[in-house]
Amino acid sequence: MANLTLRPPPDRLRYAQEIIRTEAAALRLVADRLGPSFLQAVDLIFQGVGRVGLTGTGKSADIAQKIAGTLNSTGTRAYVLDATRAVHGDLGMIAPQDVMLALSHSGESEEIVRLLGPLRDLSAAVVGLTSNPNSTLARKADVAIVIGPLSEVCPLGLAPSTSTTAMAAVGDALAFVLSDMRQFGHEDFARFHPAGSLGRKLMKVEAVLRDGDQVRRAAPTDTVRQAFATRTAGRRSGAILILDETERLLGLFTDSDLARLFEQHRDGGLDRPIQEVMTRSPLTVPAGTRLLEAVELMQRHKISELPVVDGVGRALGLLDITDLIGLVPMEQPSVPPLAAVA
Repeated sequence: MANLTLRPPPDRLRYAQEIIRTEAAALRLVADRLGPSFLQAVDLIFQGVGRVGLTGTGKSADIAQKIAGTLNSTGTRAYVLDATRAVHGDLGMIAPQDVMLALSHSGESEEIVRLLGPLRDLSAAVVGLTSNPNSTLARKADVAIVIGPLSEVCPLGLAPSTSTTAMAAVGDALAFVLSDMRQFGHEDFARFHPAGSLGRKLMKVEAVLRDGDQVRRAAPTDTVRQAFATRTAGRRSGAILILDETERLLGLFTDSDLARLFEQHRDGGLDRPIQEVMTRSPLTVPAGTRLLEAVELMQRHKISELPVVDGVGRALGLLDITDLIGLVPMEQPSVPPLAAVA
């Protein structure tokens, strides 16, 4: 094997940086090229009642899968149609109300060109995403989003690189413009992401609060000793909810309040009505609060228990810090904007 002269590390780093800068410059070109056809595609999808079907071959198929995922997670229903399997029966997944989005850098991919007739017959419209304005795809699609010409950043000029980056970016633009038109918000996003870190960041306090017989409750006339003698079905909580006869929250008595009685040598307070020593008007959060916001409040005020109440002040349950450790990243309590989450 012949000896090869390799670039020294500094040159490799500069080369890598140049690759990324070249793709970034291509994205700026693509952004400037977006025009009326992009808006036509958006309107077709937004006004339709069906789904978006995406198809492509090779790396374009991979980008189609990515775009479909972004569409689905931001309020636009989508699916991927395998271009090869389509002509062997999978065309049956297309509904007459669907808008098909066909991806091809050259616009001349044999499988895509072969599909154009059936796609137009079976769907509401075909949108082409291509770099070639004179291609078969651009000419035969109902709407053509032309992003080219583009040169691949691959040193051989062969491997899909700049073109696939541009297609993915246009897919993001489609998804997020549609999301904005649908007024798709945090609550909608949370419904589609119930698991993993995204779901934990956006879940509501109702998902993790202690309620029912997992929480100690007391009437304002109960003594502290009586209140602590009440057994709970779950793990011991360090707080007691003091409620009136309508379940409205009057106050909170915590382990810290108990420790304060002993520190001040007020042991007799154990046999006095709990309303005399409870924390009146404690911090609370309303039902529907995001868990991350509740954790931020607990951190800011250095508290371990936080009651959850309804619109008229009735206690629904209690957030206990021991249930939240590991569930929410304590060092990053702020709720990120939708775009950052996605």
